[in-house]
Amino acid sequence: MPIVRCNIVFPCPKDKRRITVPRSPRGLRSGPEPREAAVMVERILVINPNSSVSCTQGIAAALAPFEAPGLPRFEVTRLAEGPPAIVTWRDWYGVAEPLCRLVEREKAAAYVIACVSDPGLEAVRMATDRPVLGMLRCAVAAALTRAERFGIIAFMETSRPRQRRILQAMGVEARLAGYEPLNLPMEVLTDPVAPRARIQEAARTLVSQGAEAVILGCAGLAGHVRAAEDAAGVPVIEPCQAAGAMALLATQGGRALPRQVAA
Repeated sequence: MPIVRCNIVFPCPKDKRRITVPRSPRGLRSGPEPREAAVMVERILVINPNSSVSCTQGIAAALAPFEAPGLPRFEVTRLAEGPPAIVTWRDWYGVAEPLCRLVEREKAAAYVIACVSDPGLEAVRMATDRPVLGMLRCAVAAALTRAERFGIIAFMETSRPRQRRILQAMGVEARLAGYEPLNLPMEVLTDPVAPRARIQEAARTLVSQGAEAVILGCAGLAGHVRAAEDAAGVPVIEPCQAAGAMALLATQGGRALPRQVAA
């Protein structure tokens, strides 16, 4: 996979799984950074536990607005050995050890598990002393700052028990107004047009069930925020951005965020 910076594409033969979120022109380099230099720069490593290239690219695009001088950079990667999508409990449990090995090998200021059922989160937290964030937990926290009840537009019906377990662990299952699975393949979800009508139908259904905010329940939906907002008329929480914002807070501690992000 190429590294993308400022809409200029640089070939990256050493690691075809990795995307660096676009940087400002001030930080533009003539080619990919050497691995040694990348290790020295503070970064937040965002790991897509599935092998989908289009999903990984969508995650990177969602995080691009968080790029600012003085902040850790977001680096998005995927598990090349992972499943095409996290669909079953076997997929969910199966990525835990590869995630742990990757985190032990790749040092970062913080880590984000870029799947909205937070696979391997507890295991990865034992592999590092740095913050490890799950996208569903971050999205739910963000939704509850905007509304009393929320709904989830889910990837698959088979996602329901895994996401329900997280809501139970957070003590917020009673705040779930509705759950609408799309039951579409990952490569359809990441298409800019194909799933739009189904997403909008799901958003309207959740609002009719009492949702005052809607969570996009799959990282593959990152490019469809506007479509969901137009249909729902309530706040729509995109988990990549929810986790990105919390990762910045986790790494900055008491330091003020740059004005570009704080605004």
